[in-house]
Amino acid sequence: SFAEVKCSLCVVGIQALAEMNRWREVLSWVLQYYHAPEHLPPKVLELCILLYSKVGEPQVMLEVGSSWLRDHANQSLPEYGSLLELYLVHVLLPLGRFEGAEELVRGCDAFDGEQRLAFLGTICESRSQWAQREETRSAAEEQQDPVTETVLGVLSQKLLAMLTLLRRALRSMSNHFYLLPYKKMLLATFLLYLVVVRLDPASPTSLPFIYKLVQLFRQAWAAVLSPVHRPPIRD
Repeated sequence: SFAEVKCSLCVVGIQALAEMNRWREVLSWVLQYYHAPEHLPPKVLELCILLYSKVGEPQVMLEVGSSWLRDHANQSLPEYGSLLELYLVHVLLPLGRFEGAEELVRGCDAFDGEQRLAFLGTICESRSQWAQREETRSAAEEQQDPVTETVLGVLSQKLLAMLTLLRRALRSMSNHFYLLPYKKMLLATFLLYLVVVRLDPASPTSLPFIYKLVQLFRQAWAAVLSPVHRPPIRD
């Protein structure tokens, strides 16, 4: 039939897009032919769920799968139970949507009592594993914070010591250069440190700092060479 041929062509198209690493286009391309998620054939929906799960983007199928599973016409299909299971395992549980998963399982007539209990147990186990991962992640972040603060403290102390030495050096230079604006030189030196050590000179964000640095050095150099700022010559 025409519907079967159309479905087969879509399956081939999905596989071709995936092989060309154009998987981001798969869902929009398929919906161009079926217009609404609930109209997707079971085979096409299955491939889309597996594809986006494999590439680590299960959230793409979150609303699509929900719309398809909640459609009353689809609930009478023989593939409904297997697709619901696929949606649970590859979309809802990896995204931590445990309440939605439990709601779907309890409301699914395709499952008997034993299957429903088995799926609810799987959801409970997945929820527990999710909570453990969150606790481990939080503990790791808490351990990293003191280390980060210690590193920043050491860097701040080193920077302060460097600026102190620069200030002393500039103060010593002021004995030779009368009225030399050493504060500007200090600021220029600090900006030089930022540009050379902390910033990437090739980055566009570094250009304002470099421009300001050049201006300050020009002003300081002009002040040194200006006759007004030169110390009087004594016989």
